[in-house]
Amino acid sequence: MKTALITGANKSIGFETARQLLDAGYFVYIGSRDVARGEEAAAQLGSENTAVVPLDVTDAGSIHAARQLIGRTTDKLDVLINNAGIRGDFPQLPTSAPVSTIRSVFETNFFGAIEVTQTFMDLLRKAPHPRIVNVTSGLASLTLHSDPSWMYYPIKGAAYGPSKTALNAWTLALAYELRDTAFKVNVVDPGYTATDFNEHRGTGTVEDAAAIIVRFATLDADGPTGKYYSNDRDGEESPW
Repeated sequence: MKTALITGANKSIGFETARQLLDAGYFVYIGSRDVARGEEAAAQLGSENTAVVPLDVTDAGSIHAARQLIGRTTDKLDVLINNAGIRGDFPQLPTSAPVSTIRSVFETNFFGAIEVTQTFMDLLRKAPHPRIVNVTSGLASLTLHSDPSWMYYPIKGAAYGPSKTALNAWTLALAYELRDTAFKVNVVDPGYTATDFNEHRGTGTVEDAAAIIVRFATLDADGPTGKYYSNDRDGEESPW
């Protein structure tokens, strides 16, 4: 049975992604900073093919403990989905946003994803067809941010968008490093989805958001790598 680790999987898009991967026949590790909420999520999923993994992506000790825990139950990891993310306090005006806010957002959205990926690389390398999906945002696109006709053009900030732009850039570098292997590494924007993240103001559903993540988590050998795809563009490539 193939295995997948999803960070921030106890609610919203992460939770629905877990459900869809379970339906696809995967064993899913539910990464959750709050263990009680992780247990609640696993109970709601109602599958014996889940395990809750305490995981705070901003805590190196927590990440390495999660690696040891998962390593005791499997010798490989087929899929890593770096889904955990925070928005940070708003407004995020570049001239006045506290550096502490920017740093906090980057710790979760950027450095957290890097450290989780590096820590689990040994298990990923043991899978025959490993997949890494880094969950990004349309607000990561510098090309779109420079286009006044883009529907989200006015939504700019010093922390959230830049943290995802940095994640995109790092993902490109990672995909290039792994270009001659069986890895497929992509960034996926689930679109403006109605979740707690945005007080449910989004226009998309968690089902559709999870579906595009699962699509890239389950790519076949001919699938793309080092690409940026978005639900806001009907699941097609997004400009960097």
